[in-house]
This record gives sequence, structure tokens and C-alpha cells, in this order.
Amino acid sequence: MTASMPTRTETLSSSIADAILRGEFKPGARLDEQMLADQFGVSRTPVREALRQLAATGLVESRPRRGTVVASVTPGQLDTLFGAMAELEATCARLSALSMSQVERRRLQALHEAMADAVTADDGEAYAGGNQRFHSLIYEGSRNSVLIEMAVGLRRRLEPFRRAQFRSPGRLPRSHQEHGQVVDAILSADAAAAHAAMLHHVSLVEDAFERLPLSVAGPESAGPDADPDASSR
Repeated sequence: MTASMPTRTETLSSSIADAILRGEFKPGARLDEQMLADQFGVSRTPVREALRQLAATGLVESRPRRGTVVASVTPGQLDTLFGAMAELEATCARLSALSMSQVERRRLQALHEAMADAVTADDGEAYAGGNQRFHSLIYEGSRNSVLIEMAVGLRRRLEPFRRAQFRSPGRLPRSHQEHGQVVDAILSADAAAAHAAMLHHVSLVEDAFERLPLSVAGPESAGPDADPDASSR
């Protein structure tokens, strides 16, 4: 399976996101650029760029006089985002079943088959790279530029959470099996089955993420202007 190599900033962004999702940086914690540069053995420039990428996902946010802090992402917010993602991706899969060329269908099938190597090796990083390409092929196959833009934007926002699912025991083979159902439907030009299979798949992505012992959620009642330091004063 071939995939483009991530840039240094993308690799660093993923490492910081994983640390946040593991609870190393709690919601409301300030992310000091020099501290992160020292921790990850890089200069401040890629750290700054990585934090900008993470801000686009909503995992961190910039606050006046505090700099960049870890955002509080509530279960309700994630449920809303994953629900929208599921509907968008299911629609892209349905349209791909109707619109993909034979070359595109073979390319999707070949990628799916190649991803089995990562499953066998239990290589979550390699599978995550293939997974991103898999979904991108389905976006492109929809032939709808508005849907593609929306799906890419929402996927970028959810990417840290979607990638984390692959740390869940047994998730790789289950994900690959779910992909297989989507591929079979698209190859058969069965639009209804493709929609249902993708909707089911993304709902299980959210379920796999929720089963992980991660620390990203703040209180449901905390608003966007809540002071994360209030309890310590």
C-alpha cells in the first residue's frame, strides 16, 4: 500500500493531538510553544504551524491573554459532528456508486485490498493513512464539488478523533470489514446499499472512539466562554 509521507508539521500535529486525547494535556491547559518544542525535539516554528492545524479541528483554541489552550469538547458536540459526518459520507458513497468510472472503482478496490497488509501487521499508522485515502476516493467519486468541500472540511475537524479509533483493540479488522461492505456496494453500483454501509461504518467509528479511555470532554454545561481556571481560584 502506498501513501504520501506526512510532513513534519503533520506528524507533529498528530503527536500533539494524540497526547491531548490520551489526557496528557487536560482541557483548559495552556500549550506553551517552547515547552512543546522541547518535548518533541523540534523548533518553535513547526510547533506553531501544528497548533494552527489543530485549531482547525477544534481540539485547541486561541484565547486572549492565554495563547493556545486545549479545548473542552463535549460528548454532545462530538455526537453532532459525527452525525453530520456520517450523513455526508453516506451521501458521497451513494453518489459514488452511481458516478464512479470503472477505473475509479478498480482503484478503490485495489486500495482496500492493499490495506489488508496493515490489518495483518496491526499497523494503525499505516492503516490510518490508507483510511484517509480510501474516504478521499469516495468523496472524489461523488462528482459533487460542494459535498466534497464540506466532507473534507468536516473530516479535517474530526481527524484526531477518527485516527484515535485505531488504538481500540480489534478495530483494524472491523474497520476493514466495514470498508469491504462499502466497496462491494459501490462495485455493484448499489446506491442504497452504499449509503447504508457507509452510514453504519461512520457510526461505528464514533462508537470505537467513545470506548477509548480518552480525556477530551469538559462538562456539558460549560459554555465556550467558561473560564477553565475558575475552579483553581
